[in-house]
Amino acid sequence: MAFAQVRGVRLHYEVFGDSGPWFALTTGGRRGYDEFAPLARKIAAEGFRVLLHDRRNTGASDLVIEGSDGEEEIWADDLVALLQQLGATPAFIGGASAGARLSVLVYMRHPEVVRALLLMRVTSGEFAAGRLPEQYYGQFIKAAREGGMAAVCAHEQYQERIAANPQTRERLMNMDPARYIEVMTHWLAKFTSGPHSPMMGVEASVLRGIKVPALVIPGNDKTHNSAGGKQIHATIPGAELHLLPIPDLDVPLVAFTDWAPLEPEIAQACARFMKSH
Repeated sequence: MAFAQVRGVRLHYEVFGDSGPWFALTTGGRRGYDEFAPLARKIAAEGFRVLLHDRRNTGASDLVIEGSDGEEEIWADDLVALLQQLGATPAFIGGASAGARLSVLVYMRHPEVVRALLLMRVTSGEFAAGRLPEQYYGQFIKAAREGGMAAVCAHEQYQERIAANPQTRERLMNMDPARYIEVMTHWLAKFTSGPHSPMMGVEASVLRGIKVPALVIPGNDKTHNSAGGKQIHATIPGAELHLLPIPDLDVPLVAFTDWAPLEPEIAQACARFMKSH
């Protein structure tokens, strides 16, 4: 584990593997990278250097609630700067859920750093569009309005981040609640401004314009339904599809940790794809 100063923010990261092509892999939601460590080790064993990092405002990285770009665009630019600092470009870029959206944003904003895209558990459809804005922004805006920054700090998700980086609490408590609400409302508007399908937040024309190889591994819950993953695969020219031997479940979310038995297959699918490109 290490820290890097990137675009004025201290980012927490870890590299698995000592040699081979670089693969930047990003988790979903607002979670830290720990849940991806077992998968990263399996992929690294196939001859790759796998970079995991906590995006700003997640995990042990710094919290900075500022920025005129959308939060996911900020994350994309941070990742590219971190890769460049490590001498890791061009790289394979991939992730699950929010990490998959970030991967496409990296390609949109910095295509020169992307060897290929690996998109897992992609978000698509009206259920995800109804659920995620509240999960990412709405509930925290409400907390700040009703109880100020103390209420934000008391939220379970922020408690996890405070435990990982104690400075997070001080940064939050020093914020004006009105400014916090303003930035989070701006990010919410950015997050909800794009299409809901075939990929949430990404226009179909963007997917059709992807010119690097792509691998799609669909999810199996209502937020990451397999039909949406198949549609994204069909929209990206020449994309490869890997279907896991699992049924779709009628639940809002299957935790990535529940996919632990599937990690050997996922690692092999990713490694085969990257070795072929």
